[in-house]
Amino acid sequence: MKTPLRIAILECDTPPPAVIEKYGKYGRIFTTLLEIAAEGMGLFPKRDLELSAYDVVTAQKYPDLENIDAVLITGSKHNSFDNDPWILKLVDFTEKLLKQDRVRIIGVCFGHQILGRAVGVKVGRSDDGWEISVLPVQLTAKGKEIFQQDTLAIHQMHKDIVFEYPEDVEKLGGSPRCLVQGMYKKGRFISVQGHPEFNEGIVTYLVKMRAEQGIFEEEQARDALERVGKHHDGVVIAKAFLRFLLED
Repeated sequence: MKTPLRIAILECDTPPPAVIEKYGKYGRIFTTLLEIAAEGMGLFPKRDLELSAYDVVTAQKYPDLENIDAVLITGSKHNSFDNDPWILKLVDFTEKLLKQDRVRIIGVCFGHQILGRAVGVKVGRSDDGWEISVLPVQLTAKGKEIFQQDTLAIHQMHKDIVFEYPEDVEKLGGSPRCLVQGMYKKGRFISVQGHPEFNEGIVTYLVKMRAEQGIFEEEQARDALERVGKHHDGVVIAKAFLRFLLED
């Protein structure tokens, strides 16, 4: 694929107002990440990337496939296994993408799970509970090749998982609580369960907010906040996304 890379970001959620005020909605958050990654690869973001965002929850708007090269499906507080009309529409759109061979797919967290659902594997609640804040992912040989390093640390914010790898999909990595941390199919899709777009500020706010709401227990939140400032490989992962799009 040649530049400019025309990437449509499908916003599957709206961040809390305090996060939007500082970092923007998810389209802007991913734009920031991808532009930093592009610069790190010697690309020129304003020339080599054409990024657009679509609200697929409320507006339920989608890009025209003729005008894009790739779709990035974002994370979400919603359940990938639910049957809300907008989720079913997103699954249908993803299935449509999988039936053609030009527009490629990037899945992140909820988007990773939607991709799993669209290819027909089980997605749902993990019996092992939440993964929160910066955690290591054990990379496979393919994962080390894709991310160009032997270890990976990524922000997590999920208790839903893809339960198994689909057939004909290469495994990128796993963790004790989530065996399917990344999926790859050359020329078709790449996905990660974690959040490369998250940073210390975003995750700190989300952890504190969810602790106040009673979603996270006090000790759980304390543990997550102790790790929130640790090094994470968000830009490394974003570079892998861009290399995937540039592959022949």
